[in-house]
Amino acid sequence: QKMDNKDKIIQQIGEGFFNIRGSFRVFLSLIDVGTQMSLARLPNGNYLVLDAIPLSPELKSELDNLTENGAKLEAFIGCHPFHSLAIRDFHAAYPNIPFYGCPRHLRLIPEIPWAGNLQESDIREKWQPDIEMRIPAGAEFVDPQPESLNHFSSVLVFHRPSKTVHVDDTICYLPKSGVTGKLLKIAGFNEGYMTFQVSMTTVGLHDDADAPYQFRAWVKKLIDDWDFDNLCAAHTNNKIGGAREMLMELLDKSNETFENLRENRLKMANNLQEQLAPTEDGYNVNPSVDCG
Repeated sequence: QKMDNKDKIIQQIGEGFFNIRGSFRVFLSLIDVGTQMSLARLPNGNYLVLDAIPLSPELKSELDNLTENGAKLEAFIGCHPFHSLAIRDFHAAYPNIPFYGCPRHLRLIPEIPWAGNLQESDIREKWQPDIEMRIPAGAEFVDPQPESLNHFSSVLVFHRPSKTVHVDDTICYLPKSGVTGKLLKIAGFNEGYMTFQVSMTTVGLHDDADAPYQFRAWVKKLIDDWDFDNLCAAHTNNKIGGAREMLMELLDKSNETFENLRENRLKMANNLQEQLAPTEDGYNVNPSVDCG
């Protein structure tokens, strides 16, 4: 049964799936790119918590009302390596539930007794078939570098009963309202706009030439396998209805980008091979790299 979303912090997206929008400001706090937390109901009536945002007293009250003071929280899932700022406080509020995280979470917050690593497939498959989790191909998940820029990879979570995907960073949905929407309108986008996270074209994908095509094939299979309508994106909003079709359009119009990324990687590999090629005496001498 659909709950009344009016004046609620926890918003119902579909049958058994709830999303909470959070604030995360960048550029001297001028622009709010948003963040999120979701709740996915399981067949046993319990909930998976997907990511964490700061728990205001109002949010804590709503969460406790929905989950019988946390008794119906089955587990916490940290879906993105760099969405970590609120995890400690959430664990302090609900210390008795299992916490599962990305490899970076386990390194960054060792004081939490982590129940498992999402890099392991058996952890990601723990709640199938109602919940499916996938990690993008062609991108670094375990140790993304440089940390200041490479926030591309994450665990995407599909809640089958509500036809909803929860995603951080990897795929963004920018609304047509608010400050971000106004900026998009100035840029020529009159409707909500879906995009891959900007680091995809720089440091987001692996350096090898096959990485862009590996990621493209991964997205295509996700679209084929997951029958979803809604997409809850950390940055900056939710696409309710038509999300699968919009992702298909994004993938199609990104073909040239993937081809260019692959071509650039091939050129870089060829250039490197030429630099390392031995001369007639068996050594390659390149004075431009000398340092003394």
